[in-house]
Amino acid sequence: MLTKFETKSNRVKGLSFHSKRPWILASLHSGVIQLWDYRMGTLIDRFDEHDGPVRGVHFHKSQPLFVSGGDDYKIKVWNYKTHRCLFTLLGHLDYIRTVQFHDEYPWIVSASDDQTIRIWNWQSRTCISVLTGHNHYVMCASFHPKEDLIVSASLDQTVRVWDIGALRKKTVSPADDILRLSQMNTDLFGGVDAVVKYVLEGHDRGVNWASFHPNLPLIVSGADDRQVKLWRMNDTKAWEVDTLRGHMNNVSCVMFHAKQDIIVSNSEDKSIRIWDATKRTAIQTFRREHDRFWILSAHPEMNLLAAGHDSGMIVFKLERERPAFSVTGDCLYYVKDRFLRFYEFSHQKDNQVVPIRRPGSVSLNQGPRTLSFSPTENAVLICSDADGGTYELYNVPKDNVGRADVVQDAKKGGGGSAVFVARNRFAVLDKSTNQALVKNLKNEIVKKSLLPIATDAIFYAGTGNLLCRAEDKVVIFDLQQRLILGELQVPAVKYIVWSSDMETVALLSKHVIVIANKKLVHRCTLHETIRVKSGAWDESGVFIYTTLNHIKYCLPNGDNGIIRTLDVPIYLTKVSGSSVYCLDRDGKNRVITIDATEYIFKLALLRKKYDHVMSMIKNSQLCGQAVIAYLQQKGFPEVALHFVKDERTRFNLALESGNIQIAVASAKEIDEKDHWYRLGIEALRQGNTSIVEYAYQRTKNFERLSFLYLVTGNKEKLSKMLRIAEMKNDVMGQFHNAMYLGDIQERVKILENAGHLHLAYITASTHGLIETAERLAAELGDDIPVIPKEKTHSLLLPPAPLLNGGDWPLLRVMRGIFEGGLDNASRPGYEDVEEEASGADWGDEDLDIVDVERVIQNGDGDAEVDDVEANEENGGWDLEDLELPPEAVTPAAAGNTRASVFVAPTQGMSVSQIWIQKSSLAGEHAAAGNFDTAMRLLNRQLGINNFSPLKQIFMELYTGSHSYLPAFAAAPVISIAVEKGWTESTSPNVRSPPSLVFKFSQLDEKLKAAYRATTEGKFPEALRLFLNILHIIPIIVVDSRREVDEVKELIEIAKEYVLGLKIEVKRKETKDDVIRQQELAAYFTNCKLQKVHTRLVLTSAMTICFKGGNYATATHFARMLLESSPTDAQAKKARQVLQACGDKRDAHQLNYDYRNPFVVCGATFVPIYRGQKDVSCPYCGARFIPSIQGKLCTVCEIAVVGADASGLLCSPTQMR
Repeated sequence: MLTKFETKSNRVKGLSFHSKRPWILASLHSGVIQLWDYRMGTLIDRFDEHDGPVRGVHFHKSQPLFVSGGDDYKIKVWNYKTHRCLFTLLGHLDYIRTVQFHDEYPWIVSASDDQTIRIWNWQSRTCISVLTGHNHYVMCASFHPKEDLIVSASLDQTVRVWDIGALRKKTVSPADDILRLSQMNTDLFGGVDAVVKYVLEGHDRGVNWASFHPNLPLIVSGADDRQVKLWRMNDTKAWEVDTLRGHMNNVSCVMFHAKQDIIVSNSEDKSIRIWDATKRTAIQTFRREHDRFWILSAHPEMNLLAAGHDSGMIVFKLERERPAFSVTGDCLYYVKDRFLRFYEFSHQKDNQVVPIRRPGSVSLNQGPRTLSFSPTENAVLICSDADGGTYELYNVPKDNVGRADVVQDAKKGGGGSAVFVARNRFAVLDKSTNQALVKNLKNEIVKKSLLPIATDAIFYAGTGNLLCRAEDKVVIFDLQQRLILGELQVPAVKYIVWSSDMETVALLSKHVIVIANKKLVHRCTLHETIRVKSGAWDESGVFIYTTLNHIKYCLPNGDNGIIRTLDVPIYLTKVSGSSVYCLDRDGKNRVITIDATEYIFKLALLRKKYDHVMSMIKNSQLCGQAVIAYLQQKGFPEVALHFVKDERTRFNLALESGNIQIAVASAKEIDEKDHWYRLGIEALRQGNTSIVEYAYQRTKNFERLSFLYLVTGNKEKLSKMLRIAEMKNDVMGQFHNAMYLGDIQERVKILENAGHLHLAYITASTHGLIETAERLAAELGDDIPVIPKEKTHSLLLPPAPLLNGGDWPLLRVMRGIFEGGLDNASRPGYEDVEEEASGADWGDEDLDIVDVERVIQNGDGDAEVDDVEANEENGGWDLEDLELPPEAVTPAAAGNTRASVFVAPTQGMSVSQIWIQKSSLAGEHAAAGNFDTAMRLLNRQLGINNFSPLKQIFMELYTGSHSYLPAFAAAPVISIAVEKGWTESTSPNVRSPPSLVFKFSQLDEKLKAAYRATTEGKFPEALRLFLNILHIIPIIVVDSRREVDEVKELIEIAKEYVLGLKIEVKRKETKDDVIRQQELAAYFTNCKLQKVHTRLVLTSAMTICFKGGNYATATHFARMLLESSPTDAQAKKARQVLQACGDKRDAHQLNYDYRNPFVVCGATFVPIYRGQKDVSCPYCGARFIPSIQGKLCTVCEIAVVGADASGLLCSPTQMR
């Protein structure tokens, strides 16, 4: 059984497939009817108007209807498009068991526990016949698919066949109304419309189900006596043919398979059984753990079955329908109806070649599964699942094509799968030993190869290579060298499709397609919601594949789309141009014509074949939102422009591609405030001030307009804006414009007119307008504001503009590849606009702007302005001094709707980018400002994970390797990379590495300072300096190998001092524990320090141990001190200790054995003696006990202990 879909729900009592759509209805014991899409696995709808269990449900063959019958005695007819019940048929007096539509007539047959069968006319919504005769519950009733018969089964242990021929005649040619009334079934138990033709008796218990054979005069029934009976009938009688025994409990439902000679039954014994209808023997049984089966349903046209059980339902197929086939060049070999067939694509000829042996067993799914062909030897391998996996080897005689009457004695053998791997060699998978057995054409083993993974199937992967499939991955295995050539993680692969050149492979899973190259290097992955069925490669390298209901394409970059929909699933064999060759489920060859324009267009874009793209745009009918969205997504909005006629979409695309002319033309057509506003923003970004001005004028946005004139230094137009604000009586606008102009008198006048005399006085007096200030003071009288004398004040005056800024200068650029060809294909109705603007260019000064005031006059219906205008004696807006021509309505650029798509010159690579291009030195990456890659390099090379201490160093490196040049006030500061060893004679094309602020020579100075601090006993200061050295070294860059060695030596020195100083700091903190103090002092002596410091450390340790009563240890330190060339004072002290200690022993046991070599753990400060396990820091080399692995190194404080690292890289010489 091949399960296609499964649901979890309440007990399913009724099922019905839709004849065309992938839908199934399930009626539940809970009273709900569910509508499922079994391809997508989704619940589409639910209908829950029944009260109590719904036992019967059925789709109409052609109308959007279904009928249901339940325990509420109601039959409901529903329209699934409107999602509602159309009407209810009442008449039955007990539970309704089954309902069914007639295929041709407007009839419904229903069976009920009231011991009757009723036939209803769903158009007139009346009961037209009642069939009485059963004397117990009628469990089912159904129409014959072709004849005027009904079969019913009842718990009275009989199956009845009813003849409804009279009813059909009455429906087809009814008499007049009076005659029809007399003929109607008025009496509940009378009527001659339907008569019992046969009563089939033979079951010992109640019969639960009976159904007709679709073509033959056969009936099958199932009953509570656990038996399935087969009956035959003719015109006069019916009789029992055979009984099928095997079910262990009541048989719930039984039916004939529409396409195969088998019977399917299910039962309350939790099993579905398949029987051979001819031999009348059991073929196969499918069991469930806990669920009893209640109902079966067969798809009217496809090879699908469904079964309802206690906790849901399953949709399943009994056998695979995919034909086994193999494509070689222009030929297709495939198996159909026990014959190997040969199909030639070029001539579309189909021939039988040789007959294929039938499998010995009678179980299902024993037919050919895969086929492999060797063209040179004309040999075919056919694999099937019979007997746990077998193969058969046939020779195809070249002269035998067409006759196919000779049954060959094929060579056969057992194996999971078999494929040709060379001209006369094939490999067979032996699953038991996980080996590939290589055999010759005589079926003799010539070689055995153990496979590298637990393989459950093998596929061809080029001569001598196998593609081995495991549950979650595939590998390509070379049988000759026994090497893995490639490996890829991929969900369970079902089919493999190689491109014709064997360079690319598509791995097809249930819902996933993975495309990889011949070494299994991943290229892209596609996920489908419904099942992937097959695929083939186009000549252009596009993968064409089919799902259950679509033909789709996949481009090399993973973009995919739908080519066309399918009514039934097909299996692709070859794609050639616009023709798709395929096999259907009946094994017939079909040729489907597809429109490949969309994916060829996308492929041309992907491969940057712009001339091809241009010709396709001009000549093809490509259109639609999908193409536009794709072009936008892929960064070609300028190309998308040429597909669009909708002005809003054109406007958006024009803004995205920066095509200001088209944006202006579209904005004029749309003429909405929001679009003008967005156009203004884009034009401002491009520095096209004339368009910005035009956009602000169209929206009457005077504030923005004034500010634009301010920033462009256009004082003349600013003064006009002041006058406009005056006309509109906009006091705030007047004040702002006066401020922008720096016109003090105007500001004082505005403040005075607005009644702000105090502000007017202050403004006048601070700006030195003495007369005006005195006049205002006289008006104010005693209320004169006091201006504070002690405070420094600055005047609100804008800086004088240096120049009147127009449009920004534009680069001279080449016309784009899409420019010439596409412009000619402009949209209809725009030719006149193009003619007008044909001579214009961006920012042409001759056609400047619309007269600001004129725009307001013509377009503004503002009553306030009208009133002002009416009251003005001199004509109101007397603005004749602008002297613009009356036809200058828009700037030049606004009129030009020609598609001007330019390709800007390629931006050069910045010096910072050049620095990091080939460098693996973290310091150079940090200097370039690329901190992310610098950190990744340090992590990989030195295991550094804590970058907090390096942050300041990175920042100093970056700022130190760049110089900053301020150009002029309005421009941003220009950053200039500082290169190492730059001179004026250096070629501009040769770039040197960055000049770094941290140099190795500086570390020498730091080291000396650290030594000095150590000698003076300033341990925290010394520790800070040594740690700083350790933190700077990772980003140091040196020139020679000798310096590299010196850097490594410096790391070792700094590490020893940091460890020793941390031990000493710890000792000073440990005041209460005398023993621990002595141990730490002893460990400090183990650090490799300068002689002067070693002597100081030994003196300290000797003194501490002597005072602690550990005389033997103190003696040891005294001797070591005397051997290290001490000063006189140190030597004297050591001798005194030796004399005082004599032969005394230690008072306390210390964790210190000077006879056994050791290193000190940098975290716990305990000795790690020779032979004990330890881990080390990949950067500084400090050693630690194993439990510290994975933690931050406490010595250098930046690297992770035990991390994998490649080692210090600080010189270009290390990379050569």
